[in-house]
Amino acid sequence: MCKYVYKIGHMSIINCSQQNVMAEAVNNDKRLKDNGKVQLNQELGLLSSVGIIVGSIIGSGIFISPIGVLSNTGSIGLSLVVWTSCGIISTLGALAFAELGTSIPKSGAEYAYLYEAFGSLPAFVFAWVKIFANRPSSQAVVCLTFSEYALSPFFDACGPPLLIKKLLAASVLALLGAINCYDVKAVAKIQVVFTGLKLLALSIIIMGGVVHLSKGNLEYFDNAFSGSTDDPSKIALAFYSGFWAFGGWNYLNLATEEVKDPTRTLPRAIWISLPLVTIFYLLTNISYFAVISKTELLASTTTGVVRYVLSYL
Repeated sequence: MCKYVYKIGHMSIINCSQQNVMAEAVNNDKRLKDNGKVQLNQELGLLSSVGIIVGSIIGSGIFISPIGVLSNTGSIGLSLVVWTSCGIISTLGALAFAELGTSIPKSGAEYAYLYEAFGSLPAFVFAWVKIFANRPSSQAVVCLTFSEYALSPFFDACGPPLLIKKLLAASVLALLGAINCYDVKAVAKIQVVFTGLKLLALSIIIMGGVVHLSKGNLEYFDNAFSGSTDDPSKIALAFYSGFWAFGGWNYLNLATEEVKDPTRTLPRAIWISLPLVTIFYLLTNISYFAVISKTELLASTTTGVVRYVLSYL
């Protein structure tokens, strides 16, 4: 029961436990809409939103896709053009999603928009494919790539056993799932930290290329467009590899209802995130091409390329 400590005239001072109960009631009320439905708390500011977008985009793609882009374009110059184009097109797509997110301020991204436009059946089919096929497979690739990099220092040139890689990847998936189920604020903070670490890692790779270029080693950029393909199918495959590395620009829309002032935050976060990622991707590719020839890059593994670049620091 509520207890009063003392009275002053017609005013009553309540104790701390009463204040806590009232504060909790107010917080609970904030989670309810006018129609009585539960509403998500708006916990994500601009920094957290940028962290989600950048952190979702930057991953194994920047270490895997350069080989695919280069093998299909046939030249360093055309591959850089494809990377730039992928960044511009991804930015335009993200801005279109930002408009959808501000017009239909509901979490769920594509599911919410399909539901509003076409009804429950197309939205359900999309969500089913996304949850049971698309997202699990892509996350499995990301976690297996993480396992490859994390375990490679502890094994010889043959690499870690496949079973160990799979066990580590499954453990990482389970851990990330648990964290995301625990608390939005905690996830946002972790996302910002890991996004910073990703940018730091790419910055170190870029520095290796800059150091090498500063010594006048520009021979791999001579005739940069030599060998460029004119086959539309190969160019399309190159774009496919590039877009895979940019995947994740729509993830903030999955949590639109948890974003503070989404009308302003969504477009601002996109204008900061996509150009930033595009610049980092271009500089990373230039660093690759600065220290290793086209033929050597195509014959290398992803871990081998990174180690070769870092050897110039």
